[in-house]
Amino acid sequence: MRRVKGLAITLIGLIWVLQSCTYKLSLNGASIPPNMKTIRVDFFENTAQLVVNNLSQQFTEALKDRIRNTTRLSIVTGETADAVMSGTITDYNIAPVSIQATNNTTQPLADQTRLTITVNVKYVYDADKKLSFEQPFTKYKDFKGAIAPVEQSLIADINKQLTEDIFNKAFANWD
Repeated sequence: MRRVKGLAITLIGLIWVLQSCTYKLSLNGASIPPNMKTIRVDFFENTAQLVVNNLSQQFTEALKDRIRNTTRLSIVTGETADAVMSGTITDYNIAPVSIQATNNTTQPLADQTRLTITVNVKYVYDADKKLSFEQPFTKYKDFKGAIAPVEQSLIADINKQLTEDIFNKAFANWD
């Protein structure tokens, strides 16, 4: 009986100590300052030479969704926010990666083609300027055949990769 009582007291003490710890663990790896409550994500205009009509909207919404689904931050529009993320889509490029050999009477064909998207992102957090940054992020996806049937799924995949990198730079603080 004495042993059970001692174990219960030890367990209660351990729980009390653990509750008083100030370490914050997060499954998504985010390390958001406690005083940051809101963020504004501006529309990312597409300034690339090759323009896809819905790319700006898709990218901007993918970035908002990434922040909304994995942080406690409220996304605000047209208001003063604790942090602001803005930028432009600066490159949308389709280029052959490998060439398929053909006979002497036909031109060589692209065996694999690469879709590359580059986004320049400016992140401003006035409360701690060392967390602010401005830099380009580039991701690509290779594909075979014509782009038309796979373009939207490639864009979605690349947007996911880009928003992951941007999120990690802004909130995970791995540097």
